Amino acid sequence: MLGQHRSTQRKVPRGADDEQALTEDIIALAKEYGRYGYRRVTALLCHAGWTVNHKRVERIWRREGLKVPLRQPKRG
Repeated sequence: MLGQHRSTQRKVPRGADDEQALTEDIIALAKEYGRYGYRRVTALLCHAGWTVNHKRVERIWRREGLKVPLRQPKRG
């Protein structure tokens, strides 16, 4: 069409401009909802207006070392 090869037409990589704000929101939600994992935090972020993928949230979750505490067994 324009005389360019298809291999030259690539999507411009999006910068990580919102990475810091997203990380802060993930950490805040993880502290507020201690029993929620990255999947439910992703749902909360989507509900709050973020356009975010669960894989991206999981990557940040692991990088920040966030974990859901293990449930204690009932003693009785």
